[in-house]
Amino acid sequence: MGNMKYCTKRPKIILVPYPAQGHVTPMLKLASVFHNRGFDTIMVTPEYIHHQIVSQVEPRDQILCLPIPDGLDEDTPRDFFAIEMAMENNMPVHLERIVHKLGEDGGVACMVVDLLASWAIEVADRCRVPAAGFWPAMLATYRLIAAIPDMVRTGLISDTGIPQHLGTVCLPDQPVLSTEDAPWLIGSLAARKGRFKFWTRALDRSRSLRWLLVNSFPDELVDGKQFQSVKSSQDYPLFFPVGPLSKHAITRNPSFWEEDKSCLDWLDKQKHNSVVYISFGSWVSPIGEAKVKNIALALEESGRPFIWVLGSAWREGLPVGYLERVAMQGKVVSWAPQMDVLQHKAVECYLTHCGWNSTMEAIQCQKRLLCYPVAGDQFINNKYITEVWRIGVKLNGFGQKDVEEGLRRVMEDREMKNRLGSLHERTMGEIAHSRVMSNLTAFIDDLKKTTTHREAPFKFVHDFKFLV
Repeated sequence: MGNMKYCTKRPKIILVPYPAQGHVTPMLKLASVFHNRGFDTIMVTPEYIHHQIVSQVEPRDQILCLPIPDGLDEDTPRDFFAIEMAMENNMPVHLERIVHKLGEDGGVACMVVDLLASWAIEVADRCRVPAAGFWPAMLATYRLIAAIPDMVRTGLISDTGIPQHLGTVCLPDQPVLSTEDAPWLIGSLAARKGRFKFWTRALDRSRSLRWLLVNSFPDELVDGKQFQSVKSSQDYPLFFPVGPLSKHAITRNPSFWEEDKSCLDWLDKQKHNSVVYISFGSWVSPIGEAKVKNIALALEESGRPFIWVLGSAWREGLPVGYLERVAMQGKVVSWAPQMDVLQHKAVECYLTHCGWNSTMEAIQCQKRLLCYPVAGDQFINNKYITEVWRIGVKLNGFGQKDVEEGLRRVMEDREMKNRLGSLHERTMGEIAHSRVMSNLTAFIDDLKKTTTHREAPFKFVHDFKFLV
């Protein structure tokens, strides 16, 4: 705890992300913005990823990163359920000690908790520290999670989250979703039930929150309309769209893995708008060895130059001699500096799993998308990419004809570039940035007001109230 001397007498905000790349990165950006607004910011993460994060955060970002003992042995697989057990059973007592220690140094103004790390909400309650939720994905995904009680009540899913029949989920101003798009439907039947329990527990804990900061822009549009307030029998927090935080945030996107920057030199030698970039993200295992082989052969047959992010553990799926055969056509790397790659003029489109951070980075760099969602919120993101915003097309498979057809469709859509430009302005432009900063100001003002009247009971709204 000695390194906590960094903290000053300024009000402090503790940030607790879920320990995955796509959750840590946006929360670090949020921490940087809070620091610029007059707070000391302290991010706490499990020991097993702490050194990866702290080595990537620049000193000038002024974010203190603290490890929490997680109880995970070196030989323990860092899978979803092992991490869940560590968060529920091992980490709360250590976070509570940190809160008390920081309290001796001037107090904690607020704890910002990733809803997937909902265990920390209970710590905040025990320590009598105001807690704000953080949703790292788009608001539409939260709305689906919040609809779980109604889906159970109407018989769309069982009380263990299993679809009772192939049905549709219709939420106001949102694309029609299938029950099979639910983010907990991953793995075996036992795994699906376990993930559903995780989500319902997070939802139950979030009901005590006054605020929810959403890593999404204020106008996720469907048919040109903004989301309207949705009446509900449940109590909901105040929603503050605060994403994407692409300006005035951390100096660079920290990576858990070493980036192979040689791919940038390779890109410099390629023609403009000629390269396909392929990456299936950092958290979800790509797609299995059979599909890795299919992608490899389809890329080779296409003759198009490509950069493919493929970890060494998945290269066994490559055909024998593949890397040697495509050495002149493409480049395979274990991890890439993604923003640098997407910003490069040689890159024309991005074959993606549709993770939310990857989606927003593609919009920021105005790159067309070939979509192959794998798990979690990616199915919902894909719906928006292909049906609402129409900035990409979905691949039906990885056969040669599938890939060629997908590339043809995404390249021949002449209006896609204009739609990308319009969406970029709506999400990354000056007006959008101003609205995000206004939302953060509104949140901080309400936090100060609530802290001043700490003993007064919170007044919850009974609908989705958006501050834009």
